[in-house]
Amino acid sequence: MFKRIMKGGQKKPSKTDPSDPSSFGPPVMAAAPEVVVPPPTGTIEPLPLFRDVPVSERQTLFIRKLQICCHVLDFSDTLKSIREKEIKRQTLMELVDFIQSGSGKITETCQEEMIKMVAVNIFRCLPPASHENTGQEPTDPEEEEPCLDPAWPHLQLVYELLLRYIVSSDTDTKVAKRYIDHSFVLKLLDLFDSEDPREREYLKTILHRVYGKFMVHRPFIRKAINNIFFRFIYETERHSGIGELLEILGSIINGFALPMKEEHKLFLSRALLPLHKPKPVAVYHQQLSYCIAQFVEKDFKLADAVIRGLLKYWPVTNCQKEVLFLGELEEVLEATQAAEFQRCMVPLFRQVARCLNSSHFQVAERTLFLWNNEHIVSLIAQNRTVVLPIIFEALEKNIQSHWNQAVHGLTVNVQKMFIEMDAELFEECQRQYAEREAKAKDLEEQRELNWKRLTDAAAQNGVDMVTA
Repeated sequence: MFKRIMKGGQKKPSKTDPSDPSSFGPPVMAAAPEVVVPPPTGTIEPLPLFRDVPVSERQTLFIRKLQICCHVLDFSDTLKSIREKEIKRQTLMELVDFIQSGSGKITETCQEEMIKMVAVNIFRCLPPASHENTGQEPTDPEEEEPCLDPAWPHLQLVYELLLRYIVSSDTDTKVAKRYIDHSFVLKLLDLFDSEDPREREYLKTILHRVYGKFMVHRPFIRKAINNIFFRFIYETERHSGIGELLEILGSIINGFALPMKEEHKLFLSRALLPLHKPKPVAVYHQQLSYCIAQFVEKDFKLADAVIRGLLKYWPVTNCQKEVLFLGELEEVLEATQAAEFQRCMVPLFRQVARCLNSSHFQVAERTLFLWNNEHIVSLIAQNRTVVLPIIFEALEKNIQSHWNQAVHGLTVNVQKMFIEMDAELFEECQRQYAEREAKAKDLEEQRELNWKRLTDAAAQNGVDMVTA
């Protein structure tokens, strides 16, 4: 995908030819750069269409249209500046159509002014999160209504203009990177905290295209996203765009070359795995799980570190998160080889045993579904002498006392699978389990007998003992 993006961005910039009807006009001479008049401060007046002016005047008209679009209008009052809003909207549409049609070569001066106009419109202070307006505790992000920006009729067109400029085959990266620089990219990333999902979707597409076209920005973008994750994990636990950023990273990880750089492995251990910790993980878990799986598929030797990372952040009291973790665990195990499985199977199946005995039936049921995966069953079968003794007691407890019939039935099926794998091992585990149960029963009886003796002795001496 990135190759296709890069292919379109490698063309050399075309020199402006005055005889070309598709050009704006005479080229701008370096010795005498065009002086751009600041945007007017009065009322907005409509300008003629590009097709209605001579070719030689289109460059000036393009800049004048950009100046109109630099007016930031107030959308908090729908009845305010209605005429000006419509003129600006129409002007933005003309600019988008002009860039998209490729009917004119954009000079460097025009590119600079266009990026300035984009910055004036989209780089703004985002409104505080909805829960901050009310002073209430933040609710589940999945249950919140999205906050839509009333200025979106203009913002959408500005984003569309920026996107068309970036993806255009006529856009020379050597020129464009002077204006789409680190500062511009950092401000784009700040906007990912917008509560408007429409804005985040545009930002996701644009940043993805920037990453693909501007190779010089790639390390900076990865580091900046890393810093956003750190702040989210360790400070705020509140950010609207984590899911979209992870979607971008999913494609980036897919393009990593092998052998994988140490920088990327550190990103996995220090940023991606700790993203399982925050409370709102359910909102972005699907994208996070995809990124984690991409790492393991790229380099299967990372499976051990990933599984241990999941165990480190395994939820204790949140059953819905446990179900999500179990689904992700299955995806990781699907790409895990025998050697990596053996390194982590002991702590892994201790956690699996706890999940098997969960009183929440969805957790227990989802755990038992692991045995529906042929690859996981083959890994377990190869290491059954280690795995079965760890989980045997949990299986027995489910059969004897779990309240849910579906869990009971699935547990019986898993036991049958182990019997078919190795009947002697199963019988040995059963014998050891019976011995442990008998010893535990003897200890309990001995404890009760000792307590009875103490109670009797105290009664003979006239001492009241608390027995409750």
